[in-house]
Amino acid sequence: MISCAEAIRQLWDYLDAVLDEVDRTTVEEHLRRCRRCCGELEFAVELRRFLARAGGEAIPKDILRRLNDTLEELGP
Repeated sequence: MISCAEAIRQLWDYLDAVLDEVDRTTVEEHLRRCRRCCGELEFAVELRRFLARAGGEAIPKDILRRLNDTLEELGP
C-alpha cells in the first residue's frame, strides 16, 4: 500500500496512462480504499476538463508539473 502523498504525486501520470502496470495497480488499490485521494482524482479530472475547454486539448507539461507539485505539497 502506498501513502496518500505518493498516490497524489502519481495522479497526473495515472491520468496520462504513463505508469507501468505495477504502479497503476498500486494507485488503483489506494484509490479504492481512500476517499480523500478519490476526491483529489476527481479534482484533477475536473481541472483537466476546465483547462481543455479554456484553450486546447493538451495541457502543457510545465503546467502539469506545477499542478502535480501543488498536489504533492498538499500532502496527506
